[in-house]
Amino acid sequence: MRKKMYRSASNRMIGGVLGGLGEYFDVDPTLFRLGFIILALVTAVLPCLLGYFLAFLIIPEQKV
Repeated sequence: MRKKMYRSASNRMIGGVLGGLGEYFDVDPTLFRLGFIILALVTAVLPCLLGYFLAFLIIPEQKV
């Protein structure tokens, strides 16, 4: 059975995108959050926010 990517319903700070990535890859979501912050600072924030917003729209929310 294939794994599906969902926005996390339980491990979320804003929209659950990075929590969902952590659950999908079986990695602590804090690592994704730290990577996101570092990448945002390096790329002047706007590209990361745009990517996060697009992921928020595309990735379905996990059903509880």
